[in-house]
Amino acid sequence: MTTDRIWSYAADSGYVEGQDLTGFSVVASDGTIGHVDRQAAPHGMGHLVVDTGVWIFGRSVLVPVGVVARVDTPGRRVTLACTGAEVKAAPRFRTDSETRDRAYLAAVGAYYLRLTATA
Repeated sequence: MTTDRIWSYAADSGYVEGQDLTGFSVVASDGTIGHVDRQAAPHGMGHLVVDTGVWIFGRSVLVPVGVVARVDTPGRRVTLACTGAEVKAAPRFRTDSETRDRAYLAAVGAYYLRLTATA
């Protein structure tokens, strides 16, 4: 998988271009981790900001859309191709400005790219 692919939905994910996933539940391979708070694609780096609620002490996490395994529109659910522990171990998301910070996004992309390379 190339670096660019971690920032794009897989063709077989069920995502429809322009679809708003805000409010969808986010499920890792081992359980629900939160819901989509917002989505963006600055610099062509598509990602979801996931509100984890109390799961990670009220933190949000940033997940590249290339990690999305499946979008279930009728069920309003996004399934990720990683575990909750892997999401929790990703580079920490602190402020909204990081969603536009190329260096931060590159670090997040590299982390998830390593996960998908071993999957």
